[in-house]
Amino acid sequence: MYFIQPTRKIPNLEFVLDTLPSLQMINIEDIHLYDPTIIAIADVNDFLHYKWSIPTIVIGHEDQGSELSQAWELGALAGWIWTKLPSLLEESLLKIDAQYKRNQDSRDLPSAAELQKKLLPNPIELQNYEVETLFQPSAYLSGDWYDYWKISDKEIIFYLADVSGHGVTSSLLTSWMAAFHGRSKTPRELLKKLNGMLVQENIEKHITMIAGVLNLETHQLKWSSAGHYPPAIIFEPNQPPRILNTSSFPLGLTEDLDIEEQECTLNRHARFIICSDGALEPFDGGLNEQFSQLVYHLQNHSFEAPEHVADDIAILSLQRLN
Repeated sequence: MYFIQPTRKIPNLEFVLDTLPSLQMINIEDIHLYDPTIIAIADVNDFLHYKWSIPTIVIGHEDQGSELSQAWELGALAGWIWTKLPSLLEESLLKIDAQYKRNQDSRDLPSAAELQKKLLPNPIELQNYEVETLFQPSAYLSGDWYDYWKISDKEIIFYLADVSGHGVTSSLLTSWMAAFHGRSKTPRELLKKLNGMLVQENIEKHITMIAGVLNLETHQLKWSSAGHYPPAIIFEPNQPPRILNTSSFPLGLTEDLDIEEQECTLNRHARFIICSDGALEPFDGGLNEQFSQLVYHLQNHSFEAPEHVADDIAILSLQRLN
């Protein structure tokens, strides 16, 4: 932390400085040369007069209650009295510093959310197919993720993942998954790589995921699931929905993960849809009732995510056009 040399005379200043833990003394005219994110301690008069932007704990005399209140309104982190500093001074400074950093992290969340969205794949044009997506975090950052990329002129690989929990840690894992873009060519290979990394790094999170490869010419779809719910769904005109149930463990639980690969063919105008479990949230009832309502609305193109959700939502749809 910094201590800004007061411009007025402060009685017993040397005693106060001895009481404070080791601080870097700086002059007001040199403030612009120092790190603007490090907390400073300063006289309240100087803070009000110079109005610098450095996070500051202000100190005033006992008759300066009005000035201390004004400094608080202008953003001062705390206000103390020169002759009555906190008894546990170092502990107080640590608490103020920790709270300031937490507040800064919160202010950074909107920027972090924009950055996360920029890591999502760009829209892609495919022969005979249309890709549609939905990405709606419950707060600023999402623990749901999807990605896709071409592995040849006639094949595309894709996945949708749901990281356990919410918040910054889960969202960091989605950014970590984005680093795998383009590094696998089969669903099994992708799931094995991700699972191996999670187990090796002993990350206390698990990930459910559906990954697949679609041949744009033969319309053959190969896909695998790692403990993901809800299951993938295929919608075809004038046909009941096909629910593609599987049984498997999520990623990150065991090194010996058995990955089964399923295979099907997408007929004309068929839609292959995968969702995160947040897509169930808008609907009432138990899990089965929620899933039935989700299937109904997806089939009828009437699914609408609420403006405010308690769980992240991600949906990836691949539709054959002819």
